[in-house]
Amino acid sequence: MATLNDLSKYIGYEFSSGPYTSQDYKTFQNKYINYLRSLCRSNGWELVNVGRNHYCFSCFIKSDGKYVYLSVSDVRGYKPEWYTNVLIRRVAHEKDYRGYTNNYSALPDLQENIARLFGYE
Repeated sequence: MATLNDLSKYIGYEFSSGPYTSQDYKTFQNKYINYLRSLCRSNGWELVNVGRNHYCFSCFIKSDGKYVYLSVSDVRGYKPEWYTNVLIRRVAHEKDYRGYTNNYSALPDLQENIARLFGYE
């Protein structure tokens, strides 16, 4: 299972780019999603509706009938926004891409911020 330390090794990494999703990004994306799965498992949450895109992805996290939408923007570029600025927001269900107010979280604070959106903290 991927850890926060595994993902932090990608800070400053320049992903390959092109018309097809590169293998280095696919590896990174799998690690990131596995990290989210382990985060969910350790909190009794469920990772649902994972949308894998070209160089970004999104998913929903479910807990007690409540949902949080999570979006990792395009990872290509110089700033590691996938680490410092992860979009999260409460939503009504696992197909609600609009939801409520946008919130942003650094990856190390993600568990705490998702719990806050669920109303657990």
